[in-house]
Amino acid sequence: MDLLWVLIVGGLIGWLSGNLIGRDVPGGVLGNIIAGFIGSWLGTELLGPRGPVIGGFHIIPAIVGSIIALLIFFALARGEPSEDVNKERRKPIPSFNRYFYKDAATT
Repeated sequence: MDLLWVLIVGGLIGWLSGNLIGRDVPGGVLGNIIAGFIGSWLGTELLGPRGPVIGGFHIIPAIVGSIIALLIFFALARGEPSEDVNKERRKPIPSFNRYFYKDAATT
């Protein structure tokens, strides 16, 4: 029963932190649980064991740590290629070519 309680509280912490930053946590329920666990560890390391304890989690450091972990994750995930990988590239600006490439001045 304790394991179930820990999973529920971890999922709620991940869900709450995702809602606070306005982004959906990828992976659904499992992603929320993982974000809650990582956030709890990170927040407790950064802020120490403060605030009320529910299900083995110090709630305030867990939420703050989960927000930090999600912001780091979303910053790193931003570099992934989008679905428009085969989209045409924009043409370079002609004035840029004129000043930096000698052959472009004649074209």
